[in-house]
Amino acid sequence: MTADVWLPFRADEIPGLPDGLSYRLWDGGPDYPADPADCAFYVVPYMKGAATAVRPLAAMTGVRVVQTLSAGIDHVQQGLDSLPRGVRLCNARGVHEASTAELTLALILASLRGIPSFVAGQEKEEWRSGFYPALAGRSVLIVGYGSIGAAIEDRLAPFECARVARVARSWRTTARGPVHPLTELPALLPEADVVVLSTPLTEQTKGLAGAEFLGRMKDGALLVNVARGPVVDTKALLAELESGRLRAALDVTDPEPLPAGHPLWHAPNVLISPHVGGSTSAFLPRAKALLARQLTKYAAGEELDNVVLTIA
Repeated sequence: MTADVWLPFRADEIPGLPDGLSYRLWDGGPDYPADPADCAFYVVPYMKGAATAVRPLAAMTGVRVVQTLSAGIDHVQQGLDSLPRGVRLCNARGVHEASTAELTLALILASLRGIPSFVAGQEKEEWRSGFYPALAGRSVLIVGYGSIGAAIEDRLAPFECARVARVARSWRTTARGPVHPLTELPALLPEADVVVLSTPLTEQTKGLAGAEFLGRMKDGALLVNVARGPVVDTKALLAELESGRLRAALDVTDPEPLPAGHPLWHAPNVLISPHVGGSTSAFLPRAKALLARQLTKYAAGEELDNVVLTIA
């Protein structure tokens, strides 16, 4: 029997797909394109929410690979218990680094240089001149130093930062310098002018930026979240924003989407973008290239890239 592959894009729009597989189009609609039990390779629809992502998993009794198109895998986590033993879960490492790093720099620069105030001033025909903070000479702390964190630092390099510090789960060295373990985070926070969250959402990182974390940040520091909303304790952040002690730039929030009337919308010194770190013109070409590579390897019986978990 030919193995079914469920794709969120038309197969004829993905250059380089191997022959010998049966491609089915499913982008999260109410009707499945075929019997889920016949699906061997499932590409999770992008940005359609956790409920959609996991909906067919319990019926995919023959699935061998689950491929996300996001860097994080938290949206499929709740469906993993239903998968057969040996299923490989792969993420989209290499797809979102450029776009997310671009947005991170945009949020930092816009927040420091007062761009939201200028936009508001333009609407009111007010000339809001003055002195504003620069990124040059500032200390930046990147919490979550995977491929996205490294891409962020690459783009920080020309901006003459005084220091870039890096934090991940465990200590290691890189060409740019040491990566500190999470255990050293409390000592690093008071030194940073800008703290960037680019960590995956796990049990360890959920609520990481809570009252204690935020309380260690220096007065006037900027928190930038391009990770996941629940990495930050929203209530604790609101308290710091409303006191005027901290600033924030958030591409992700908790809850998300942020509902109308939520106090975060109008909190002082906060810039919010609607989870668009990876949603750019760079996404489709990179996503399609990843799928072509992965499916070519799968058809040839080769080791896949980006395997983050194998169901035991």
